[in-house]
Formats: sequence, C-alpha cells, structure tokens
Amino acid sequence: MYRSNVLVCGGTGCTSSDSLKIVDKLNEELKAKGLDKEVNVITTGCFGLCALGPIMVVYPEGSFYSMVKVEDIPEIVEEHLLKGRIVTRLLYQETVENDTVKSLNKTAFYAKQKRVALRNCGVVDPEKIDDYIAQDGYAALGKVLTEMTPEDVIQTMLDSGLRGRGGAGFPTGLKWKFAAGNQADQKYVCCNADEGDPGAFMDRSVLEGDPHVLIEAMAIAAYAIGADKGRVYVRAEYPIAVKRLQIAIDQAREYGLLGEDIFGTGFNFDLELRLGAGAFVCGEETALMTSIEGKRGEPRPRPPFPAVKGLYQKPTILNNVETYANIPQIILKGADWFASMGTEKSKGTKVFALGGKIEHTGLVEVPMGTTLREIVEEIGGGIPNGKKFKASIFLSTTITSSKSAQ
Repeated sequence: MYRSNVLVCGGTGCTSSDSLKIVDKLNEELKAKGLDKEVNVITTGCFGLCALGPIMVVYPEGSFYSMVKVEDIPEIVEEHLLKGRIVTRLLYQETVENDTVKSLNKTAFYAKQKRVALRNCGVVDPEKIDDYIAQDGYAALGKVLTEMTPEDVIQTMLDSGLRGRGGAGFPTGLKWKFAAGNQADQKYVCCNADEGDPGAFMDRSVLEGDPHVLIEAMAIAAYAIGADKGRVYVRAEYPIAVKRLQIAIDQAREYGLLGEDIFGTGFNFDLELRLGAGAFVCGEETALMTSIEGKRGEPRPRPPFPAVKGLYQKPTILNNVETYANIPQIILKGADWFASMGTEKSKGTKVFALGGKIEHTGLVEVPMGTTLREIVEEIGGGIPNGKKFKASIFLSTTITSSKSAQ
C-alpha cells in the first residue's frame, strides 16, 4: 500500500514537453530519498488541460501541479512527498465564485464537464489492464455475455439515444440492428481511429489514456451483431496510441478477454490493428474498409451499405473511438442514465478539442446542448489579454477560436 500516488500526464501533448523525463527524474529522486516503496508513480493519459502541461497530480491531497519541469522534481520530492509541504509556486490556482481553488476537480475547466468517454483518461495507467479492471473495466462485457441477449444489447443502444460521434450522428443502435439482421458466414466490427481533422485529438486521447475501453466496447458490439473479428484502423502518426493499444490487446488476450470462449460463454472475438498512411479520405467508412483490404483507399458507392456489404463484402459495423468509449458505461449504468444527459434529440456528452486564441486549450467533454459561450468563455477561460471573441471554426469536433481587438 502506497501512502501517495503521483499521476503524471503521458499523453502526446505533455510527452512533447518532456513529461516522460519528468517521470524518470521522479523515480530517480524517490529512490535516492528512500521513498520508492511509499510513493507510487503512474503515467496516465491526457488530463485535458493541455495549455498547462506537463501536468502532475499528487494524491491523496489532489494537488494539481502545472507546467512542471524536470528541474522542479527535486523540490517536489523533498518538500511535498518527503515533508508534506505543497509546493505552492507550481500549484495551479484560479478563482471560482470568489474562492481560490487548488485542487483538480474544482477548477472551472473541470467543474463544468461531465466525463463519460474520457472518464479514465488521466486516472489509470493505460499500459496496465489491472488499472482498467479496478475502474469496473470489462464488467460491462461480462454483464452482456452472461445476462443479456444480442437483442437486449441492441435495444439498450437504441434506448440510450447514442449517435455516432464521428460527425454523421447516425443512431448507433440502428446501425447495429441493421448488421445483426443480415445473415452471413462472417461479420466484422471495425473502429475508425483515423482522426485526420486539423487540431483534432479526441480519439487519440482516448486511445492513449484508456485503450481497454475500446477493446471492451468492440467486443460488446461483436456480440450484438454476431461477429467474431474486429479491425482498428488507426493513424500511423499516432505512435503512442498505437503502442498502448497493442499492449492492451496483448494483455486482454493474456487475461482471456479476447480470443476464444470469453468468460466461458462460448463467445469468440479477436481484433487486430491496421495502420493508415495518412490519407484524409480514409476517414470515410467505405474508403477505410477498402484500405484495410489492402487496396487504394477510395470511397465506394452506397448502397449497398456496410451493414450489408462492408469489409471483404461481409456485413460490418464501423464506429469511431469516441462512440465506442461510451458503450461500457451505457451497459453498466443503463440507457436511461445516458439519455438523461444532453438534449431531446442528442443524448449524452460530446468531446471537443479546443485550440486557437483561447486561455485554456485542451480537451473537454460536456453534455450535448452546452453552448459555445460556455465552452469558450467558462471552460476555456475566454480570449487572452482581454480581447473579444471574434469567430470560431468547427473542424469535425475541434473548436478553433480567433480574437479581435478590444
């Protein structure tokens, strides 16, 4: 049992600012002080507040250190982890309703958010399956395989109102229902992780911070439609995501959560990665499947739709990473829970990547129906230097804001 847990962001943003060197220095200093058996260092995925990275959070205090540098580590170890004195100069602080807050969840950036797809990002070590299991990981798959029929799963998706998060917004349950209704000797479940919109890093952050949620969700989808094979099409330009996803796949196989006779139910499912070469057009579902087949990634005319003839001309469902990331929680907490968030026609939450001229660039997840003003001015902290908001550009679900003179 550790007396302290130190979470360090290991997402692409913080990694590019030397967060992995911070982890190495932290372990070195802890060992030198004889604290390596008392303090647990965890490399997590993205915390979301990318503008202030590298980020480090120390529990049980919940001290939120921002813009940490390698040279700050000896002071953090000596003062905070050895003597119990918080290093206030590194502590992120802001004023919310006239109170100065110093802990992670009370900041305006996080207080307005509702994390479903991102619930484990910045919380678990993405390279340790036990961390995911400790957060109810694979419990949804177990429930589906032992307590629900495929029809039950599809109905739950329909009742939840979950729509595809890749841009088209097609009802997820309806897509699964179409594929389940088509009989074939082979069916496929595919994931679109070919996130090519400029400034977008929603799917990348899920893959880097919580890869097991994708595996679990794709297995649930496979059970629902009667598939036993899956493919994840991911950008080769996402090396950290590719590495962690492959580690997660290997761990899931080792634990018997991928492969044959999962949970002793006779259900078989396995999946493989396919790396994209950066062609933007392969974000379109039929072009993506054509690329997986080893051909030039060009769109195919529809109909027939993938639910009838998809990958290798077999019935196929394809959803993006963020869509899948919602599914285990819907299974565990119920369709009504998910449908209680959002608007009448758009249920649940949505992940946005904030970029451009804004105080707090990063990744946010908010209920559907949240206004652009709330996202930019309250969560994002507004426009720097007292400037006024001028315009925003939506690239898929990336919000890029610009400023004008006062």
